[in-house]
Amino acid sequence: MKVLVIGSGAREHALCRSLSLDPDVTALHCAPGNAGIAETAELHPVDALDGAAVAALATELGAELVIVGPEAPLVAGVADAVRAAGISCFGPSEEAAQLEGSKAFAKDVMAGAGVPTARSYVCTTPEEVDEALDAFGAPYVVKDDGLAAGKGVVVTDDLAKARAHAIACDRVVIEEFLDGPEVSLFAITDGETVVPLQPAQDFKRALDGDEGPNTGGMGAYSPLPWADPKLVEEVMETVLQPTVDELRRRGTPFSGLLYAGLAITSRGVRVIEFNARFGDPETQVVLARLKTPLAGVLLAAAEGTLADLAPLRWSDDAAVTVVVASHNYPDTPRTGDPITGLDEVAALDAPYAYVLHAGTKHDGDAVVSAGGRVLSVTATGSDLTEARARAYAAVARIGLDGSQHRTDIAAKAAADATTDVTAEATTDVTAEA
Repeated sequence: MKVLVIGSGAREHALCRSLSLDPDVTALHCAPGNAGIAETAELHPVDALDGAAVAALATELGAELVIVGPEAPLVAGVADAVRAAGISCFGPSEEAAQLEGSKAFAKDVMAGAGVPTARSYVCTTPEEVDEALDAFGAPYVVKDDGLAAGKGVVVTDDLAKARAHAIACDRVVIEEFLDGPEVSLFAITDGETVVPLQPAQDFKRALDGDEGPNTGGMGAYSPLPWADPKLVEEVMETVLQPTVDELRRRGTPFSGLLYAGLAITSRGVRVIEFNARFGDPETQVVLARLKTPLAGVLLAAAEGTLADLAPLRWSDDAAVTVVVASHNYPDTPRTGDPITGLDEVAALDAPYAYVLHAGTKHDGDAVVSAGGRVLSVTATGSDLTEARARAYAAVARIGLDGSQHRTDIAAKAAADATTDVTAEATTDVTAEA
């Protein structure tokens, strides 16, 4: 089939990479794309928020499947425009995408579906903000109701900082703090059938040790050796299927990628947020482990035939991605800096490690930075320790003046997994003795 991917980040590069490896994909296009995606797909200029323009491009290319990557085009109704042109589209409608576009809407859906989540208040005035902050106390969790590119959330013990963020938002959700580790679980759905992918964990804070400001994500890994083996089954039963069923009951069926951001709390699994598209950087590690060809899965979701799909196949390997970001990210990033070392990674580290482009563009023959998160360096290995070593070896080859990256992506999970294996081996030896 001919496939068109909409977007220009590392998530879209990861999607294009997987699609390029699918033998059923005969032509791969991306709009607008970036310097890295240009190596695997034909690029086209388009305003990704303009549904009519995207539909016209898809029609011109003879695309049989359009995949809308980012959240903003989905909330703007781009998927509706593509479907109205008679072309299969992977991505929810404008109405269903409000699950990400409005946190208040998501809370209302969760209440209707009986999905476990944090208690919260929706506030539109300073008085309501003050009452909510006082009711919950520190740590304060303040979320811009609308889209904020993954940076609209403040979690802080500082009341003044929490209040300032809340007042700066037109509409804000203030909720109780959820303890425990966070997990990202994606599911592909056609509005009825729900097919979960493998869980991943991402790292939101800019600095090692989960310090510094919130970002769109500085790295991720999969699988999660510390997670309960029944986690996916539990989330399917208590979160994903009930949410899809509730949206269908409301007359706004959700078809596409449903992303549940979860906290594994002392009281059980709780939903932190929903997203209406593949997450970045979790997509990079999840797709690195998916063995089932991607195009057919996404087409089945778009055409309502997921129930007929064979079970997904997964690699036992681990995957780690490390984000290389521009100077000053997540504040206004510096752009236009040359990137070096990409050819070395391709020559020396492939196929186990590779670079997915996020904020890049061509400047003549050079590839330069063009955004806050510039690259996602991704690697696989037999376990997290090996995948980490390969990812960071590739990161070390890359030159970008003033760039930053975290050095502790998946470090604790890898160390804990190694400790658990050692403990199990010791127990086995003792038992044998």
